[in-house]
Amino acid sequence: MAGHAIGIDEGTTGVRAVVLRHDGEVAGVAYEEIGQRFLRAGWVEHDAEETWLATRRVTLRALDESRVPPDEVAALGIANQRGSAVLWDESGAALGPVVGWQDQRTASRCAELAGAGLPVPTLVAATKWEWLVRERGSSSADGGRGLRLGTVDSWLAHRLSGGALHATDASNASCTGLYEWGRGGWDERMADRLAIDPAWLPRIVATSGIVGESSVDALGARIPIAALAGDQQAAMVGLACLRPGSVKLTLGTSGMMDANVGGALAPPGRGTYPLVLWSIDGVRSFCFEGTAITAGAAAQWLRDGLGVVDALDEIEPLARSVETSAGAWFVPAFQGLGTPWLDPGARALVGGVSRGTTRAHLARALLEGVAWRCREVFDALCAHLPERPSVLRVDGGAASNRLLLEMLADALGVTVEAPTMLDSAAAGAALLAGRAVGLWHDGDLAARWKPAFRLEPVHTEDQRESALATWRRRVALAREAGS
Repeated sequence: MAGHAIGIDEGTTGVRAVVLRHDGEVAGVAYEEIGQRFLRAGWVEHDAEETWLATRRVTLRALDESRVPPDEVAALGIANQRGSAVLWDESGAALGPVVGWQDQRTASRCAELAGAGLPVPTLVAATKWEWLVRERGSSSADGGRGLRLGTVDSWLAHRLSGGALHATDASNASCTGLYEWGRGGWDERMADRLAIDPAWLPRIVATSGIVGESSVDALGARIPIAALAGDQQAAMVGLACLRPGSVKLTLGTSGMMDANVGGALAPPGRGTYPLVLWSIDGVRSFCFEGTAITAGAAAQWLRDGLGVVDALDEIEPLARSVETSAGAWFVPAFQGLGTPWLDPGARALVGGVSRGTTRAHLARALLEGVAWRCREVFDALCAHLPERPSVLRVDGGAASNRLLLEMLADALGVTVEAPTMLDSAAAGAALLAGRAVGLWHDGDLAARWKPAFRLEPVHTEDQRESALATWRRRVALAREAGS
């Protein structure tokens, strides 16, 4: 039996592919940036065809690096940016852009629906699909009868399979605003409200299970397509957060934190929301998710906005060059505050600055601010868990900053564990796919986890609570600044 699996992680700004050997170790990896377009204020989109072509190029490069022939790959899995919307026709031709999950073009429509008692946030796909069908649907070859709607996983699976597949999984479906939570299908009444024919929507399949195969034209061999998952849910697998109560934090542009809550949904904490974690062997598991909207983006601001550093990897040594922030503090709220506040009007604040404040103090204050924002998200996620988790697993590009992780351990009062490979979503997609074809079993997914390092909190509980009280006063100022 072929002993390798490929995982694809198609993200907001780039696509990564990783090839895992039978022992779960990385055999090859490749990455390529994907361009974004901002045609109007609040619009965020990608070229659908270029997204597919970049995904194909990266997958083939990862195979080349691993020196694994395509016909020796046992399975392929796809993880993807969630909430982004794609429209195409039966021929496989995209009928518009990928409308990104951050896109705000349907904000007024979402407000209208909320006024009618149908809360649909702009972050999900539903109203984006409605917009695409209205604006681009009539351009299909058959006048709209053969339309195909999907999230990015559906689009890539369609192209990888040579047009044979039109599918998504429950983790992605639960991020669309059209998911019917009771029976786990599409909400046909909501679809009707948005003038979406359910026949246009993808079939909802298992997160881990063979749903089709790649075409020879796409990858050079017929490889089973055996996993579809949202990127945060796939990262939970890559970080082995498989048991209820386990929590992970992905530190990218934002900080996305997820808590595994098992097979039963309780009321989520303030500013958090429930999602399907995965659907495997006919059983759904759920998670709560919360967001610190600004994480890695704050570091990018230091580089691009202020010119404090020339490269992001300069921030950690700069911040370590001083023992404290010397009273300087920073509330990272460039796009408002996410969990638990859900306050889009909040504004980023820098305070406590004196004549003696240096760029090193600012760098340290910024990292401390990100850590405390993550503490707020952690508290909201854990509000309804049976017990407070003692371990947080982290991944994402900003997790390469070890000082930030030390600050996280102190702010949260938990052990922080980091993986050897910071993109856990691609690895999780590969593991889910390999599991579906018998390359790995459930126990193997947990046993594979070997953290690169662990960090324990140093501060006492009294120090932590005093600092948290001070932080809350600063957040109140950031919220007042936007009112």
